[in-house]
Amino acid sequence: MTHPVTGAATDAATPPVTVASDGSAPRQATPERPAPERPVVARTREELREARAALDDGDVAVVMTMGALHEGHATLIHKARKAHRHVVVTIFLNPLQFGPKEDLSRYPRTFDADLDICTAAGVDLVFAPTPDVVYPDGDPGVRISAGPLGDVLEGQSRPGHFDGMLTVVSKLMHLTRCDAAWFGQKDAQQLLLIRRMCRDLDFPVDVVAAATVREPDGLAMSSRNTYLTPSDRETARCLSAALRAGAEAAAEGPSAVRRAARAVLVREPLALIDYLVLVHPDTLEDVPEWYRGEALLAVAGRVGTTRLIDNLPLLVGPGGGALETFSRP
Repeated sequence: MTHPVTGAATDAATPPVTVASDGSAPRQATPERPAPERPVVARTREELREARAALDDGDVAVVMTMGALHEGHATLIHKARKAHRHVVVTIFLNPLQFGPKEDLSRYPRTFDADLDICTAAGVDLVFAPTPDVVYPDGDPGVRISAGPLGDVLEGQSRPGHFDGMLTVVSKLMHLTRCDAAWFGQKDAQQLLLIRRMCRDLDFPVDVVAAATVREPDGLAMSSRNTYLTPSDRETARCLSAALRAGAEAAAEGPSAVRRAARAVLVREPLALIDYLVLVHPDTLEDVPEWYRGEALLAVAGRVGTTRLIDNLPLLVGPGGGALETFSRP
């Protein structure tokens, strides 16, 4: 058999080669990759129990979400996937975490897109219950109290929020029977409280932190970013800019950090700041001027109708600067 263009001899078993119209070299066909396997979706306790039983051949990590997944969640899932044999993602919009002035109905619900992200990240199991599955008797009469650490910073602005968060996290840890739970550093106070709960109440779960994932403009990724208008987003950039300014001054000590961060925020009057603090990562108490070591620089404020939080772990003192996560759990 001869080649249809050159007349050269060809192997009859070789498929014909298509020459590009511009005369360039032919491009080899790329074999299609098999589509990633979609995770099992469990919506009831019984379905979860059955699906979880199939994962008992290795360690299991859980990534807990309220849905509206974004690249920050995807990064967290990928990190968990690399470190553990199996990954479970929970998608549950917990009503206990929303106060009377917070609109639960406004929170974005994007389950199909969330499932696509879980599929691409190699998740084994997605647990997506409704409130009556998690709380079969209605609002739980017994809840986990966050204690004094839950009354400051975010807890002062959102009374009861952390009690509701710890209650559902504890339930999901039990229901998924996880060996490890992965959380983003962006929710620093939440992360601290979950670690304290596991330590104080002897939960056999390794709580792992992953660095905050940011947009190209520095804004910390959050499901709430979808509420921002273009002008709001421009204003919101001052939060991460303030954190960066504080980090650049970390070698000079706590006062320099606070002063540098505050100078950025005062130049943006459209951002209504709730707090800007430099605190100890274990106690959330303001660090004194003589302090040297790891500290949390945290900020929260309202931009337009949206409340945003952000933080940056720092090393304060000589050689100091920004950290991805704290060195100790």
